Amino acid sequence: MMKNVKALGLFSGGLDSMLAALVLREQGIQVTGLVWVTPFFTSEKAEESAAAIELPLIIEDFTDRYLHLLYEPPHGFGKWMNPCVDCHLLMLREAGKIMEAAGFDFLFTGEVVGQRPFSQNKGSLNLIAKKSGYGDRLLRPLSAKLLKMIRPEQEGLVDRDRLLNISGRGRKRQMELAARYGLTSYPVPAGGCLLTNPGFSARLRDLVQHLPQAELRRRDLELLKWGRHFRLSPSLKVIVGRDERDNEALERLIRPGDAVLRTLDYPGPLVVIPQAPPEADLTTAVVLCASYSSAPLGEPVDLTLAGRAGETIITGQRGPREVFQEMLL
Repeated sequence: MMKNVKALGLFSGGLDSMLAALVLREQGIQVTGLVWVTPFFTSEKAEESAAAIELPLIIEDFTDRYLHLLYEPPHGFGKWMNPCVDCHLLMLREAGKIMEAAGFDFLFTGEVVGQRPFSQNKGSLNLIAKKSGYGDRLLRPLSAKLLKMIRPEQEGLVDRDRLLNISGRGRKRQMELAARYGLTSYPVPAGGCLLTNPGFSARLRDLVQHLPQAELRRRDLELLKWGRHFRLSPSLKVIVGRDERDNEALERLIRPGDAVLRTLDYPGPLVVIPQAPPEADLTTAVVLCASYSSAPLGEPVDLTLAGRAGETIITGQRGPREVFQEMLL
């Protein structure tokens, strides 16, 4: 090669993204990983895998740029609340800006044709490449021979003959390649995105149905990860901690305007009512808090209620938890 070629790759930390980086590095290309962070996926796995193969890694949070996809993704959702096609498009568009600003020659991903039925069939891969605006500079090294040749290949920056033609959901060829590169430890295939989790998706769907996009904040999304969520009315949702870990996490997420319930004489959950309207009837929330305490069934339970008007002591009665099941998200 006549020049020092540099490539920027979307790096999830899974085996495919590790192999894509190594295939290019084997050609003498300087590779750097890029991992996007939102409340739905973190950089933890990517950081561990990047360290294992000594890959420089850029970590970027793009939550604010992502939120609109939770309401009306142009290409729709997958099985749950996962706008995979539009998510990939957004990642690539933002990665393209970094590529151009930092002087990288092209982008790459670890995607494999046919590995995921919704977002990695050949049609979706071609669509994403075209609509990203960087299709002529987007390389999928593991499946490149099954896809259209792109400009870096045509210009000789990448040797197409040394790229691969992997397809399908099987992992045999990737595992053979990992052994050749001396990779003995790598993450098992697994969904790392909370948007593909049925329980999380149900809570998120309820949130976007009741909270306008202009009012959505990152804190609202972080709350979805903790406790039991009960929808009492269109303007009232109650979050009940399940254990000490939940309670501690919810405590950190409390903000002015929330109503907070705690039991006094019996061990019980921390209960958070996000942005409770001042006129809201909290009677059901009080009974809910008492019912998830350790008090005997039918026993009166004293609680503290902290909110916009300060803190007061209020009494609720421990009832059967089953009556709240239809409110549980």
